[in-house]
Amino acid sequence: MESRAIFELVVGGRKITLGRRTLVVGVLNVTPDSFSDGGLHLDPRSAVAHGLEMARQGADWIDVGGESTRPGAKPVPAEEELRRVLPIIRGLHRRAPSLPISIDTTKAEVAERAIRAGASIINDVSGLRFDASLADVARREGAPLVLMHLRGKPETMQQRPFAQSIMRSVGRGLAWSIRQALVHRVSRSQLVIDPGLGFGKARRQNFEIIASLRRLQRFGLPLIVGSSRKSFVQAVAAGEGLDQHRVAHTSRFPRSAAFDSSAGLKAPPFPGIQVPLALQVGDAAMIVAAILGGAHIVRVHDVAATLPAVRIADALRDVGVAG
Repeated sequence: MESRAIFELVVGGRKITLGRRTLVVGVLNVTPDSFSDGGLHLDPRSAVAHGLEMARQGADWIDVGGESTRPGAKPVPAEEELRRVLPIIRGLHRRAPSLPISIDTTKAEVAERAIRAGASIINDVSGLRFDASLADVARREGAPLVLMHLRGKPETMQQRPFAQSIMRSVGRGLAWSIRQALVHRVSRSQLVIDPGLGFGKARRQNFEIIASLRRLQRFGLPLIVGSSRKSFVQAVAAGEGLDQHRVAHTSRFPRSAAFDSSAGLKAPPFPGIQVPLALQVGDAAMIVAAILGGAHIVRVHDVAATLPAVRIADALRDVGVAG
């Protein structure tokens, strides 16, 4: 097994090492319409408590988002996005000043005010396609910038024809985003790339990306992967095949599901949602595959449920490299 490159990010004035172990990012959506947890954390006190709980469970940083990017989602004004995220970022930073917080946004205004409130990382799902001035904010603030590959826009990304060669599309898209960041004088050492699983890709293509992650090592940048609770994982975990032309937008596992019907085993409870065992195992399997493929960071909704899989994957990497 190939060794994983070691990188250092400066986050809030402190150095964070990437590559010796996989970092876990806890997802905290404060939206009414996100695909898996929309509406669960709209109350700021509840959202802050959930973020702190994920940190206690082992999350290395918390990713706060105030605009849904699920398929078909419509954009929201910056004012509304700020109204949703700023109280949560302030609350988390006040309660846990050393906890890194990323702001999941495509808007420079939101990123700048989030950093003033206590965030220290910018996560842009558009890869600078929607608002290139995000890069200027990252440069001025010295904030790490996550650049994700996205085909189209969330409103229409699953309606357009899919790329004939998904890895060529991802490679070209990420190369464009990296060039844009460098043109805006963002330090290359502060960039992280994300292949954008589920964002304008067919179901099979998402699995192809995971199987081909090593091809992205040519960029010489740390890699973050987010597959948690996504519909392509849900579909295959539920017993469907790979070759569906379009990714379904609805969950196979409704929030009311108390158990996996195929196994008859109750799933551990999570705040506001019971995640079936099949989906938990599917998420864990994707995380292991991503880490073995070279991911430095994984973005998850269920920190406690997936951290054992992260540890197992890291142990396999350590043994494989040593061997």
